[in-house]
Amino acid sequence: MQLIKNEIRVFLAAVMFFTRIPVPHHNTADLNRASRYLPLVGIIVGLIGVFIFSVAHFLFKDSFIAAFLSLGATLLATGAFHEDGLADVADGFGGGWTKVRILEIMKDSQVGAFGVIALIIVIGLKICLVARFADLCSSFRFGMIFISAHSVSRIMPIFLLRFMQYSREDDTSKIKPLATKISWSGLICAIILGILPLFILVFVFHFTPYVFLSLVPCGLLTWYLARYFNKWINGYTGDCLGAIQQLNEILFYLSILLFWSYSS
Repeated sequence: MQLIKNEIRVFLAAVMFFTRIPVPHHNTADLNRASRYLPLVGIIVGLIGVFIFSVAHFLFKDSFIAAFLSLGATLLATGAFHEDGLADVADGFGGGWTKVRILEIMKDSQVGAFGVIALIIVIGLKICLVARFADLCSSFRFGMIFISAHSVSRIMPIFLLRFMQYSREDDTSKIKPLATKISWSGLICAIILGILPLFILVFVFHFTPYVFLSLVPCGLLTWYLARYFNKWINGYTGDCLGAIQQLNEILFYLSILLFWSYSS
């Protein structure tokens, strides 16, 4: 019973750190283990997005308006936590040529041209892809695809927590409490939670099993970005994790659309 209570506390710490959803305060020790529940947090964020999409689509009868409002809801739920990381990574690696300079740019709170361009492309693609799937699928299938995109994309940053070192040498990063290396059991827990919506999509809603192939390009992208980050800054930062989540969310949608189109 105590073990269950401890895990619930750690999960609530993950919700507190990765979203704006109010939960009781937790200590740093809980945050050090909270990353294992990041995919489960993604499922919660996905459920929020699906709910807002369903309401907006019912009211306005338009997939693009619903997709736009749904994205807005997920941004509010997370405080644009991962999007901020994507913008910082785009600015840092786009404008810096040394480790010190890249880290300096990424730490700057101002968003530059590279960051703005990255956000426009990623957010625009999300709206288009979500609207496309809403038009192609039944509401239940669409909902599970949406939720899966949020959960699967949040598995990928956790591999960096397991296999790479934290790049910054100070304690000023907003993700420093999570920068401790995740255990194998934590990684396995995250993977199981992250792919659970895919199994529901395939075995409950009878979607094509090709959906599991989406894990391959997502894994390859994560591997490439990990090597790229390690080459330039000798590890990762919290912004790198956010960028990986955002890019994998897009790639997940694109992969399913591609595999589904050619398997039909």
